[in-house]
Amino acid sequence: MAETSDIGNLSTPHADGSGSTATAQHTAFEEDHRFRRVVEYAPNAMILVDATGLIEMVNAETEKVFGYARDELLGQPVDVLVPDRFRHHHAGLRNSFIAAPGPRPMGPGRDLYALRKDGSEFPVEIGLNPIAEGDRVQVLAAIVDISDRKSRQERLEKSLQEKEILLSEVHHRVKNNLQIVHSLLDMQTANVKDDLAREILRDSCNRVRSMAQIHQTLYQSEDVSRVDFNYFCDALINSLLVTFNTDPDRINFERDLGSVSLPIGTAVPCGLITNELITNALKHAFPGNRMGKINLFATEIAPNQIELSLTDDGVGFPENFCIDSSNGLGLQLVELLTDQLGGTLEVHTGSPTRITIRFTIKD
Repeated sequence: MAETSDIGNLSTPHADGSGSTATAQHTAFEEDHRFRRVVEYAPNAMILVDATGLIEMVNAETEKVFGYARDELLGQPVDVLVPDRFRHHHAGLRNSFIAAPGPRPMGPGRDLYALRKDGSEFPVEIGLNPIAEGDRVQVLAAIVDISDRKSRQERLEKSLQEKEILLSEVHHRVKNNLQIVHSLLDMQTANVKDDLAREILRDSCNRVRSMAQIHQTLYQSEDVSRVDFNYFCDALINSLLVTFNTDPDRINFERDLGSVSLPIGTAVPCGLITNELITNALKHAFPGNRMGKINLFATEIAPNQIELSLTDDGVGFPENFCIDSSNGLGLQLVELLTDQLGGTLEVHTGSPTRITIRFTIKD
């Protein structure tokens, strides 16, 4: 009679139950073997650590990433792979994980670094998985070297920062150049004797200053691609009230501008429109010593849908007024700039007078 193999002996049932025990042992051996193969050929560094922090298993990728031979790591504290500056925290974090084990990333929200054999540090991401066997808990750590990703991210952040600085400098230079143009026009205005020519030059000064203030707002803003319309309008209104020597006791100027933010391509025409509307009201709505009120509103009536409105209780527009037949350059500019924004223009000639522009923000 031929002898049976060891495997056959393990699977042969015995009355005393030793066969089932051998089968369980054989199954456990196969599971452990599969587990070790999975760990060994994993694409990331894998380290199995016991509850005290001693290394029990590493894979080939661990040797490659950290520069150690396998025998140099087995039985060593895992702290040998942790930079000195982090070691005093490591034991407490490990004990906290052992007390409440569960799959999770290590140090979420923090920058993690590991230490190679040659003493160099490198950034890592670490995933922790508890391995329980009875009362014994081990921790399997999957470690990914993210040096390349970190380097790309830092280069991208540096590039973005440089572009923001450059864009801010561009706005600063444009603002300065526009202020020079404004100053030249203002000097010329003082030398002009003709009232009509002086008024035309003054209006041109205000338009140039309006554009300069937009770039000034952008230069001082954290976001150099968008204009805080409320902040811009405050500066514009104050400038125009001074330019027209407006008595605040005679003309009450109210504003409600919400939290509208405009990209630069929209802010310039919208700023010029606002300049024209305010200028028109200050120049024509309250002749002589007439008293009254001006209201400026801006609101986002729907996502990316802006409504800009100026109302005054002054003398109003002439009867049968039509903006297309108006001789005033200001209102013609308002119509042209509204078309540039792809918006709509409404003029209410009754009392109070109201001009409303609606447009869509296009980033």
